[in-house]
Amino acid sequence: MHNIFTHVNSKLGLPSYLETDRLLLQRLKYEDADEIFYTYASKPEATRYLSWPTHQSIRDTRNFLQLAISHWNQGLDYSYAIRWKENHRMAGSIGIVHDNGKIQFGYVLGPVHWRRGVATEACRAILKLLMKEPHVYRIGTFIDAENIASGRVLEKCGLRQEAHLSQWFRFINQDNRPKDCILYRLP
Repeated sequence: MHNIFTHVNSKLGLPSYLETDRLLLQRLKYEDADEIFYTYASKPEATRYLSWPTHQSIRDTRNFLQLAISHWNQGLDYSYAIRWKENHRMAGSIGIVHDNGKIQFGYVLGPVHWRRGVATEACRAILKLLMKEPHVYRIGTFIDAENIASGRVLEKCGLRQEAHLSQWFRFINQDNRPKDCILYRLP
C-alpha cells in the first residue's frame, strides 16, 4: 500500500568543500568544535538573531556537531565552516536546511569578522550552488525585522522581501519573545 504522506528527501549534490575569492567553505567536522565555540557560538552578540541557544560550553558545540554531521549524511541539513583562504582562520558558518526541494539557509559570523563582506561572499557561493540543484524549487530565509545588516546581505545576494510577519518567531537568545520577522525569497 502506498502512503501519499510519505516523502523521501533526496540528497542535494553539494560538495563538501568550495572556494570563493577570499573564502573556503568546508563541511563542518568534529575537529572544528573549539573554533566554533570561541569564534561565534559562545558569543551572545553573534547568536542574538539565531534560532539556537548561545553555547555555554564546548559540550554544547560538540553536541551540535554530532547533529550537523548526522543531518548532512541524511540530506537534511548542510553546514559549512566559513574560513579565510589566506590563513584558514574560521570566520563563521553557513547552513542549508533542505526540505524536499524547499531550502532555508542561514549564517553566523564571529563579531571580529563583521562588516568585511564575508556573509555576502559566502551566501552568493551557496546560492550559486543551490540554483544548479534540479530538485530545488524554493530558496529563502527569514530574519528578525531588527536585523538590518542581514537584510542588506540578503538583498545584495538577490533575495527579495516576500512578507513582513508580525510576532512570527521566538528567538531563544532574546528572552524567547515573539518577534516580527521578514521573509526573503530568491525570485
